[in-house]
Amino acid sequence: MVANGDVACPIEGEDDMDFDYSKIGSAACWTSSGASVIEMEGGVVTPENHQGSEVWRRQAQLGQIVEMIHVASLIHDDVLDEAETRRGGEAVHKLYSNKVAVLAGDYLLARASVLLARLENTAVVQIMATALESLVAGEIMQLKSPPESLLEMESYLRKSYYKTASLICYASRSTALLGGHAYGSNVATACEEFGFHLGLAYQIQDDILDFTAAASVLGKPALADMDLGLSTAPILYAAQEYPALRPMVMRRFKEKGDKQTALEHLYKSKTAMDKAKTLAMFHAQKAVDAILRLPQSEARDALIRLTNLVVTRKK
Repeated sequence: MVANGDVACPIEGEDDMDFDYSKIGSAACWTSSGASVIEMEGGVVTPENHQGSEVWRRQAQLGQIVEMIHVASLIHDDVLDEAETRRGGEAVHKLYSNKVAVLAGDYLLARASVLLARLENTAVVQIMATALESLVAGEIMQLKSPPESLLEMESYLRKSYYKTASLICYASRSTALLGGHAYGSNVATACEEFGFHLGLAYQIQDDILDFTAAASVLGKPALADMDLGLSTAPILYAAQEYPALRPMVMRRFKEKGDKQTALEHLYKSKTAMDKAKTLAMFHAQKAVDAILRLPQSEARDALIRLTNLVVTRKK
């Protein structure tokens, strides 16, 4: 459980928790305030005047934009990965064709861009454009990483930031800007930190479930990462314990028997899966610590519950 107390203790000697995660990536610093003008009594958004307001509408529209970007990225990912299923059903490119899937993803991104412009906040447009750039950078990094980097936890976390956490953390900061908070304000910074750590916790937990949950529960193929030649937190920790795994990781499990051998080492490891779970909990606690810097509200408490759900989910 993620509590409102201390951060989960880092694993002694592990660089992945000592690393300065703030350097992984962030939107270019906005030179002006970036805050939307709040046209309501007092010029300040409160829990009492928020629901149903123009701020509420714009923030909800941003949520729709983020979901459109996310779905587009999933459709494109499934084409690149040649995935058979998504969320318990056939992937779009399997239902129709690669061409239709690519165009469907492109259309969603185009519509998201139009709706983003209608928010009439240039800082938010730049921040969310940076999120799009990060998603593509993550795909390129996944395809083109040199063999040596495949063993590095920092490289894994950087890719996880680009492909998952970037969209969440930039959307979180953008929501604060639409609520009238300046780019460099404590509120906007806390929101981005929350999204950053929530995104990493989500991805690490997802990578754990790839080894522990059945495909019927996940709604997508289990062990999909290894089939793509990818090494995630559990395998990387196992490779620290069993050096024989390292050549397999570096060649992306391409030789016959690599995947089976890697799985055997992972499942006999007494520490690898626990370390991965601890890393997910570490980021979940960091997310809670960040959001606790905001004033108490029902929304803030809901985000704390969401963070707990992220690291306790089974699918």
